[in-house]
This record gives sequence, structure tokens and C-alpha cells, in this order.
Amino acid sequence: MTTAPQSSASQAAIRGSSPEAASLYGGPSSRRVRLADLQAAKHRGERWPMLTSYDQYTAGLFDELGIPVLLVGDSASNNVFGNETSLPVTTDELIPLARSVVRSTRRALVVADLPFGSYEASPQQAWSTAVRFMKEAGVHAVKLEGGISNAAQIELLSAGGIPVMGHVGFTPQREHVLSGYRVQGRDHAAEQVVADAQAAQEAGAFAVVLEMVPTAVAARITQKLRVPTIGIGAGPDCDAQVLVWQDMAGLRGGKLPRFVKQYGDLRGALSTAAQRFAEDVRDGVFPAAEHSFE
Repeated sequence: MTTAPQSSASQAAIRGSSPEAASLYGGPSSRRVRLADLQAAKHRGERWPMLTSYDQYTAGLFDELGIPVLLVGDSASNNVFGNETSLPVTTDELIPLARSVVRSTRRALVVADLPFGSYEASPQQAWSTAVRFMKEAGVHAVKLEGGISNAAQIELLSAGGIPVMGHVGFTPQREHVLSGYRVQGRDHAAEQVVADAQAAQEAGAFAVVLEMVPTAVAARITQKLRVPTIGIGAGPDCDAQVLVWQDMAGLRGGKLPRFVKQYGDLRGALSTAAQRFAEDVRDGVFPAAEHSFE
């Protein structure tokens, strides 16, 4: 999207902070990123990154680097707990991970996924689950899948003071209904994705994730919505982009989704380190005198 350039003073006024903190990503700031900051970034046409995080070390590092939003995703199911999909992970398993991420950051806005089966039955069920994440983990917002189908859930949470990030297009928790991992919104199905995104916004969502949506459809939604869109396999026109950190940094092996770009080779680096450690132990090189006590 394109917007008219604004002065530093007008940008600061939008953010309600000093000119030095006008940039959402990477700028100096001593306070948490707020929903108004994300909205102001959309207004300026400033794109921003979001990464998953499930532990204190990645959370602290990403926070230091200025990543403005961290997601404690239900993707922990298959990236932390060893499940094949995101479906088995529970609220009780995610809350300790979310708590560790919140405790390890001082600037990032931390969002937690509501796991499968914890919110779909009713708005009241969604409220009870979301309150647990807010009170027990200290997160700043929650994310749930679905547009029109879960608009009532989004509306209740938003009205009650719990910020909600929506998620439309391909929704992993519904993979069986959707016949597997498939792009959503092609041809005549585009209108459904657009309607879902708009329903999430109108119900009160402060941002909407667009997953595995054709580029043209995602661009159309981004122009149509007042709130930021966050793409994952949705092309370059979204207001923000998100990746699972293990995918982004090259820790996960095997075939990766088409939309993943790897920015490192942590799997290779860790393999080399472990092999060198094993060799030093086997050869009697480690521990040496400097690693031992008298």
C-alpha cells in the first residue's frame, strides 16, 4: 500500500510517543509495542516482522533485535512437543511456554494461540481460555482461527478487554475439513476468504493473519481492511510477515513449505558443534585442565 509521506512530528503524534520511537521495527524504545503502534505502522505503510517463540532464549534474542511481535503459536505442538500436527497441543502445555516468552521480553507484544478445542464451542469457552492466557501467562493478546464462524468469540473477547488477532485462509486446526494443507481463496473461493477477514475485523480483531492465500487476494484484503494483515504464504503485499522461527533459521530438517525462506543453517551449525563435542570426549580432549578444578 502507498501513503503520503508524513513528518517525524506527525508520526510521533500517531504513536503517542517521541520521534525517536516512531519506527515500529528496530527503533529505540523503552516500552512495550502496543496495538496503536501496529495500526500506525499500517497507516505509514511500514512493514514489520513477526516470529514464533516458545522459550526464553529465542524470546530474549528476538526482543533485543527489535522484532515487534512474538507469537507463542500452537505450532509448538510440532516444533516443541514432537506431534505431527498442531491439533494435540493443549492450553496447559502452551501457558508455561507463553509465560517464559513474556518474562524474557521487555518490548515485544506477545500473542498466544488458543489451541484447537479450547474456543470453538462457544464465546464463553473462548473467554475462559483467553483469560487463562492473560492471567497465568501475562500475554498481551491471543490469536484464534476463523472469520465468520468465530466472529462471536472475537467480539466477546475484544469487548471484554482481550485483544484478538484473527487468522483466515488456510487454518491449520481445520486441516481435516480442508483436505490437508491447501491454498485457500482461489477462483470462486476468494470471496469467502475476503468475507472471513472482514468479519474478523468487524468483530474487533486488531490484526488478521492470512495463511496460504493467493497474492492477489491477500493484496485485496490488505487494501480493504483498516487493521494490519500478517502474511504467511500470502505474498508480499501484506502489512507484516510471520514465520516459524525454526523454519526461518534453518533448524528444522526435511521438506519445507514453499512460503518459507531460510535465513540461516542452525541445523548445520548445531550438528557441527555436537560432532566436535563427541569427538573431543571420545579422544580425551575434553575436559582439559582449564575446564577442571583442583
